[in-house]
Amino acid sequence: KSTLLDIFMGLLEPSSGEMYVDEINITSSRNKMNKWRSCISHVPQNIFIADASFAENIAFGLYDDQIDMQKLRECARKAMIEDLILNSAEKYKTNLGEGGVKLSGGQKQRIGIARALYKNSQVLVLDEATSALDNKTEKDVMKTIKNLDDITILIVTHRPSTIKYCDKIIRIENGKTIDY
Repeated sequence: KSTLLDIFMGLLEPSSGEMYVDEINITSSRNKMNKWRSCISHVPQNIFIADASFAENIAFGLYDDQIDMQKLRECARKAMIEDLILNSAEKYKTNLGEGGVKLSGGQKQRIGIARALYKNSQVLVLDEATSALDNKTEKDVMKTIKNLDDITILIVTHRPSTIKYCDKIIRIENGKTIDY
């Protein structure tokens, strides 16, 4: 699973064959591969949280004056993390501590999802990205993700409820893919 995702995201080159996206061989040049990588937002199971504010962790890599607060709030809402933010002492400016020490695993995952939504990529890869969420929160987050327009979503999960809305489901068993 991990190797397949790494190849899909262009982090590893396939040991044989080529990878095509929209009939373009993206393994044929570094430029094409870099362009492909820039189209992807990846939400892993374990989210990196900087010793920074909610806003800085969602709009990761941007300076305060570059952050679109309206877009940030919308992404927090979609990721079901806005209530926590609004109930914290300094709202979006609240510092999360090193590694997000002040957050639960599910809260970190929702920050990661909000971060991916803020990036507004064409491809969203969710790798066990909701595994620490309770069932209701996961259901609400997945409903939101289902309603995203013009985006390709790849979900890796062990929970059948997470893939309820998927158009195509592929099961990997003993290193082989099985269409569902």
